[in-house]
Amino acid sequence: MNIQACLFDLDGVICDTAKYHFQAWKRLADELGFVFTLEDNERLKGVSRRESLDIVLEVGCVVADEKAKGRMAERKNEWYVESISRIGEEELLEGVKPFLESLRKAGIRVALGSASKNADLILDRLRIKGYFDAIIDGTKIAKAKPDPEVFLEGAKAVGVEPSRCIVFEDAVAGIEAAKNARMKCVGVGRADLLRAADLVIPSFVGVDLSLLDKLA
Repeated sequence: MNIQACLFDLDGVICDTAKYHFQAWKRLADELGFVFTLEDNERLKGVSRRESLDIVLEVGCVVADEKAKGRMAERKNEWYVESISRIGEEELLEGVKPFLESLRKAGIRVALGSASKNADLILDRLRIKGYFDAIIDGTKIAKAKPDPEVFLEGAKAVGVEPSRCIVFEDAVAGIEAAKNARMKCVGVGRADLLRAADLVIPSFVGVDLSLLDKLA
């Protein structure tokens, strides 16, 4: 098999903690006196915390200095961490754990490539941290997707050439990052939104290692 490593985004691919991000951003927007919708939240997929804050403030036409932005970002993260500290294995998206298990049995390296700065906590709560050979998250990178840094660092951490890696992503920016890293990419979600991916699956339900052969 030509594929030697699989790199996974976190929110929307492995679990659905994105809803807790939305709840926290909406709470911040409510405090600031404007409406933040699920449609607005789509713009935040695959984007760093600070860039997300800038988008949220743009939606509300709110102007703030860097010090105030820092306080807002910290407050939002406190609310988010409070929510994810209570999650469990039930938040794992269906089919993900069996697929991770099949990768491990086949000797394929597994890495996380996420902008989240809370990835360790989330993987611990989901009880799947042991399936990952490397965790590259927002605490270890300087550039957000679509920059390929997070995936290139993931490939380096597991000792695999980018051309032998497959990325699993649910965001347009993440797919672009995978392409910029010269990696194959599987979109997880809606085909009409993720058409830039090499292959799109609606979920991991029923997915097995034959998927990798399609992209080898």
